[in-house]
Amino acid sequence: LWAIPIMLRLALIENLRRVAFRVRSDRRYRNLAAYWANEMIGIVERDPKSLILIVSDMARSDPPMRGAFVAELARRLQGHSAALALPLTWVEQRLQEAGMTIEQLVHVTNQEEAADQVSISNSIGSLRLLEAIDWREFVEGASRLEQVLRSDPAGVYPRMDFATRDSYRHVVEKIARRARKSETDVARCAIALAEEAAPDPSTPVRHVGYYLVDAGLATLRERCGLRQRFARLRAPSVRFPLYFCGLVLVGALLSLPPLLALWRSSIPAWLAIATGTCAIVALSRLAVALVNQFAALAVSPRPLPRMDFRGGITDDAQTLVVVPTLLGSEADAAELVDELEIRFLANRDANVRFALLTDFSDWHAERKESDAAILAVAIAGIENLNLRHAAGGAEIFLLLHRPRRWSESERSWIGFERKRGKLGELNALLRGRGLDRFSCIVGDAGLLQATRYVITLDTDTRLPRDAARQLIATMEHPLNRPRFDASRRRVIAGYGILQPRIGTSFAADRNSRYAMLFGGDPGLDPYTRAVSDTYQDLFGEGSFTGKGIYDVDAFEQALDERFPLNRILSHDLLEGSYARSGLATEIEVYEDYPQSYRVDAKRRRRWIRGDWQIAEWLFSRVPVANGQRESNPLSGLSLWKIFDNLRRSLVPVALIGLLLLGWLALERPLFWSLLVLQVLLLPMLVDIVLATTHKSPDVPLGRHLRQVAGDALRRVAQTLFEVACLPWDAWSSIDAIARTGWRVHVSHRHLLQWVASRTFEKARGRPAAPWRRNSRSSDTARRA
Repeated sequence: LWAIPIMLRLALIENLRRVAFRVRSDRRYRNLAAYWANEMIGIVERDPKSLILIVSDMARSDPPMRGAFVAELARRLQGHSAALALPLTWVEQRLQEAGMTIEQLVHVTNQEEAADQVSISNSIGSLRLLEAIDWREFVEGASRLEQVLRSDPAGVYPRMDFATRDSYRHVVEKIARRARKSETDVARCAIALAEEAAPDPSTPVRHVGYYLVDAGLATLRERCGLRQRFARLRAPSVRFPLYFCGLVLVGALLSLPPLLALWRSSIPAWLAIATGTCAIVALSRLAVALVNQFAALAVSPRPLPRMDFRGGITDDAQTLVVVPTLLGSEADAAELVDELEIRFLANRDANVRFALLTDFSDWHAERKESDAAILAVAIAGIENLNLRHAAGGAEIFLLLHRPRRWSESERSWIGFERKRGKLGELNALLRGRGLDRFSCIVGDAGLLQATRYVITLDTDTRLPRDAARQLIATMEHPLNRPRFDASRRRVIAGYGILQPRIGTSFAADRNSRYAMLFGGDPGLDPYTRAVSDTYQDLFGEGSFTGKGIYDVDAFEQALDERFPLNRILSHDLLEGSYARSGLATEIEVYEDYPQSYRVDAKRRRRWIRGDWQIAEWLFSRVPVANGQRESNPLSGLSLWKIFDNLRRSLVPVALIGLLLLGWLALERPLFWSLLVLQVLLLPMLVDIVLATTHKSPDVPLGRHLRQVAGDALRRVAQTLFEVACLPWDAWSSIDAIARTGWRVHVSHRHLLQWVASRTFEKARGRPAAPWRRNSRSSDTARRA
C-alpha cells in the first residue's frame, strides 16, 4: 500500500523524463534545420548559382526527416527567394518515399507538441495532487491489517497518533516475516491475547500494544511459533546485570596494565594502593564511555507510544505548566511574565494553564524592603495576561507565591525546601489542601483541582510549539501510565515522570565562545541533557533532571512526606527513581547553556554537593521524613545512577592524582601520563571514527568529511579546554565533597545552600573576580 504513491510518482516523473527527452531531441533537430536554412539564405543573397552546392552538402549529411527538422526548415525557407524552392523540393521527394508530405508532417508535429504540453501540465498537476493527498488515511483505510488492529479490545489503538500506529504495524510485519505468517494472522493473535486477558486496572493487558511493544511481546511471539532464544535479554531486569557486568569487565581489562605495573614495582604499599585507586577511578570513565557507545550501536532507540491529541487535549488530562523560580528584582519579575506568555503562545489549549511558582531570594529577615515592589510587578503582569488572553472568562495564568520561612540549618529566611518544597506544596494545592502555604495567589486556584499533569520547567527553559501537547499525549498512553507498588511506595512500571530531550538554545545577544564550544555537545552530560539514551534504550527508564511532565497523583503517592527535611539538594534524581522517569527522546525543549566556565563550574560544584548528600541512598536503609528509616526501595538501576554520579565527581581528582604521583613519586612517569591521555582522548577518537564510518547515503562524501572534520576539531578543542581546567575541576570536586561530608555528618548546616544559575550568570565581573570570590569563600569556610 505504501508503494502505491511511490510508484505513481515514479510513473509521472518517468513521463516527464520521456517528454523532456523528446523536447531536447526536437530542439537539436530545429537547430540543425536553422543552420542549413541560414546557409542557404546567405548563399542565395550572394551567389544563387551556388545553392545547388549547399543542397548537395545537406543531402550528403543525410539529415533526419523528423517533424521538428522539416517544420523548422520549411518555416525559415518559405516566403524568401523562389530559388529556395529547390531544397524544399528535395525534402518533399524524401518524404514521398515514406508516403508523407511536408504539410502532413508539420501537422503531425504540431499535434505532438500540443499533446506534450498537455502531458507535462497533467503530470505536474498530478504530482501536486499526490503531494496534497493524505496517504496515511488512504493506507489505513485500505489496509486489512489496520482494520484488525482497530478492533483493539481496550479501544486505544484508533485513538493513538499515526507514528505509534505505524510502529505497531511494523512490529506485526517483522513478526509475520520471521514466523512466515500473514500480517493479519499475527494481528489476530495479538487481538486474541488481549481479548483473553482478564481486565486488570494495574496492567494494560487488554490493549493490543501490550503484546506488540510491551511485556506481552514474548507471549505473542510464542503464540506465533517463534523460538524464544534471546527473549529474556529483552527484559530490563536481565539487561541491567548484563550492562553492569560489562562495565566491570571492561573496567577490569583497562585497569589490568597499570595494576600489573604497580605489582611489579618496588614502591611502598600505601603508594601503590593510592595509585591503583586513582587508576581504577580514572579508567572507570573510559569504561563507561565505551560500554555506553557499544550499547548505543547494539540497541535501536524506540520512541514512546503516544495518543493523538491533534484535536485538543481532553478534559480528563488537564495540565498546569509551572516555572519554579525566584523573584530577585522587578526586572526579573517582568521578564518571567514575558517568557510565560511566550510559552503560552506556543502551546495554546483550553486544558493547559500556566503559572509562576515563586519565592523571594534568601534574606536575613522575613521581609525585605523591595519585596512588595517586586511582587507588585509580577501580580500586574499576570493580571494583564489574564485580561488579554482569557478564554471564555477562564483565567489561564496564575501566580503562586510562597512566603519566606525560617530555616534553622541555613540560618536564614528561605523558600521552604527550595524547589522540592515548591512542587510539594503545589501538589497539595492541586489536591485541595495547603492553600495557606502561599502568601499570594493570583488567578482562580479552584480551577486547578482538576489538574492531572504538571509540566515543570526551569526559568530558562523554552517550550517549543505543541511540546506540551506531545508530552501530555505521551503520558496519556496506557503503556506509559504509572503503575504503583503500594508495598514499596514507588512506581514500578509505566512512568510517573517523563523527561523530554534537552537541546541548547543560543541567545543571539549573548553568545559566548564557551557556550558555542560546549553547547549542544552530544556527549554524556546527565544534567544539561539526558544521560545519552542508553538507560532508556536498554532499560526503558531515563533520568529526571528537573524539566518534564509528571502525574500529580503518582508523584504524590511516591514522594509525599518521603524525604527528610533540610537534607536533599539534588532531589531530581531521587524523584525520578521513586516515581520512575522515562525519556521522551522525540520531544525536545531548549534551555540556555552557561555563557562562561565560571558559571558552569559553579553549578557543577552545586551538583556534586547534591550528589554526595544523597549518597546515603546507596545503603540498605534510608532516612524518611519522620526521622525514621525504611528499607531502601530503589531499583538496582537507580542505585547505579546515584553511584555513577559520585564516581563521575571523583574522576578529575583521580586524573590529577595520577599525573602528580606519576611525575613525583613513581617510576616511568611517561606511562602514567599516557594513561591519563588515554582516558581523555580515546572516547573522542572512538566518536570520530564512528562518525566517519557512519555516512548517510543522502550526504555527499565531501560534505560528510567536512562535517566530520569540523566536529573533530570541536571535540579536540573541548578536550584541550578540559585538560587546561583539570586542576581547578579537581580542586572544586574535593572542596564540594569535603564540604558535604562536614555539613552532613558534623555541622548539619547549609545543606540547602543554593544560588540560581540565572542570578549567578548576571553577576558579571572582571576575569580575576571568580578567583578572588572563591578565595574569600574559602577563607570564610576556614574561619567557620
